[in-house]
Amino acid sequence: MITKKLLLLLMGYLFVSSVGYSQDELTEEEQAYRDSIAALNEENAAIAKSQEAYNKGIDLFNKKAFDKAIAEFKTSIKADPNFTAAYYNKGVAENEANYYAAAAKTLSQLIAKDDDYSKAYFQRARAYQGVGDYLKAEKDYKKSIELAPKNPKAHYNFGTLQFMQKNYDAAIASFTKTIELDGHLAFAYNDRGSCHRMKGDYKKAISDYEEASKKNPDLAFVLNNIGTTKLKKKDYVGAIAAFNRAISIDKNFHLAYNNRGATQMERDRLDEAISDFEKCIQIKDDYAPAHANIAAAKFRLEEYKAAKKAADRAIQLDPEYGSAYVNRGMIKEMLRDMNGACEDWKKGKELGAENASDYYSQSCGY
Repeated sequence: MITKKLLLLLMGYLFVSSVGYSQDELTEEEQAYRDSIAALNEENAAIAKSQEAYNKGIDLFNKKAFDKAIAEFKTSIKADPNFTAAYYNKGVAENEANYYAAAAKTLSQLIAKDDDYSKAYFQRARAYQGVGDYLKAEKDYKKSIELAPKNPKAHYNFGTLQFMQKNYDAAIASFTKTIELDGHLAFAYNDRGSCHRMKGDYKKAISDYEEASKKNPDLAFVLNNIGTTKLKKKDYVGAIAAFNRAISIDKNFHLAYNNRGATQMERDRLDEAISDFEKCIQIKDDYAPAHANIAAAKFRLEEYKAAKKAADRAIQLDPEYGSAYVNRGMIKEMLRDMNGACEDWKKGKELGAENASDYYSQSCGY
């Protein structure tokens, strides 16, 4: 029979056994094992926290809530500093939010961890292009293409950079490579067309623009490009048709109204031109060229006071608009304000406007 005293001793023994040995009683091997388990649990908790924040960031990014997405990716990185996908998506979100300097910094941190991450070079190139550091952007686009030569986006973006640098032949080569890799990209055809237009090859430009329009018939700006190029070729009927199509796609496309008005001016249809310019500024009142065009049309109709009012508005909106000063100078001359005319031509000359020097030297004596 177990005595009461012995039973109490057994219960005490069992109680002590249930809480385990004290640290002083563990061997070095046992303590190391326990520490590794604790570290592993802590690491797993951090990874779980990082993954949770990352998933939230992806969801917010897809909703275009870029600032909130960036905050979640930052939390993810803090919990797991080696989570490369979190760096990448943080950098992409910063690019999408136009935080280009921040994106370049984030992506540089990623590249320091993994210098074979081709998409990171592509996104960092976008960031450098955004801050205007074209040399670094060019270097990163080349590295991205070296690591992933069949990525059409890298060739396309490199082409846009070359276009901005006015290296049109190189840009054409990049857009052509883009098209070879993915022939469905309407933007590549459009931008290659713009390169041809800048080189004065309007036939090739129109061909590329029309191919872009076939790839995506809903791009009003492509039709606008067709119209402006046909205007340069003095194909006024074709230009008007292109602008009409652009407007049918986007009734609030102010540029198409302005450019259709400019075409009507070339056809000497001044009332129709003014109607288009006025429609343009109904949509976008701060578009200075449309006000300047109204001034030019009113000048040709000899409605000088109305012309001056429109020219004043154009200059108010864009004080660096050199040709607007030239035109206002002509208007002031007709209003018998020669001092004002000379002041405007002088300002136009300072801004490098075409014909400003001729008007100033011929009419102002020096």
